[in-house]
Amino acid sequence: MNGHRFGKVAVLLGGRSAEREISLQSGQAVLAALWRSGVDAHPFDPAEKPLSALLDEHFDCVHIALHGRFGEDGTVQGALELMGIPYTGSGVMASALAMDKWRTKLLWQAVGVSSPRCVLLTAQSNFDQVAQTLGLPLIIKPAREGSTIGLSKIYQTQDIEQAYRQAANHDDLVLAEEFIEGTELTAAILGDKPLPLVRIEVSGDLYDYQAKYFSDETRYYCPCGLSEEQERAVQEQALLAYQTLGCEGWGRIDLIVSRTGGFYFLEANTSPGMTNHSLVPMAARTAGMEFDELVLKILSLAHVG
Repeated sequence: MNGHRFGKVAVLLGGRSAEREISLQSGQAVLAALWRSGVDAHPFDPAEKPLSALLDEHFDCVHIALHGRFGEDGTVQGALELMGIPYTGSGVMASALAMDKWRTKLLWQAVGVSSPRCVLLTAQSNFDQVAQTLGLPLIIKPAREGSTIGLSKIYQTQDIEQAYRQAANHDDLVLAEEFIEGTELTAAILGDKPLPLVRIEVSGDLYDYQAKYFSDETRYYCPCGLSEEQERAVQEQALLAYQTLGCEGWGRIDLIVSRTGGFYFLEANTSPGMTNHSLVPMAARTAGMEFDELVLKILSLAHVG
């Protein structure tokens, strides 16, 4: 693929979200890949200059390597559409929906995509009733954060209120979610095709921020170990989950396979990580696509509003 055909490309990285540190790593990896492919790519940090500078500096296209709010939630996508600049990943609506785990669940339920039961929490919630409804342990998390920021696994009812307050520091929309015991998988989607599944095994209790990005003890397996029939079934459901939200270009759907064999979809990511611990590049490599080719493919699928 000819890198020159993309013109002048801005790689959006950093930003103002709680995931800034990881976005900087993703962005640098993407930049390096684009440079190796002969693309005229430049770093652009929206925390350091206004998005309008994209027009002033005559960029032809944007590769979004931002994570979390103000990058993955439809806000940047809307600004880019107003400016008429093509960008990678999903459009405004899909980005906003995928960032909101509660509304994602509502849509998935409507089309028959299984997801763990959940309850919206407020400061006035009856936490005893929540524990009775969902069982223990349970997960408490902000509905509109990524990378497990603000997430807690709770074993005792008396700890729910504190976990709620911790999550509410990140978002005024907080979910209590049924905990599903099982195997954590992730399904990458490129264009409209699922990539091989990745199985995740952590040394601790949760696949949290530390385990995702910094731990050398987290183990990833691709191929994932499911039978061909099981993997195909998960991929089909993951693609349905992705398309139901209106996602485009590329993304990642996270799920749990329970000990009884059920699939429970957790969330969608419309701008997944591209660090050395990241899962989409791992899945692509198993499918025969190296990192630089993957980055170029994502850029070739840039969204035009």
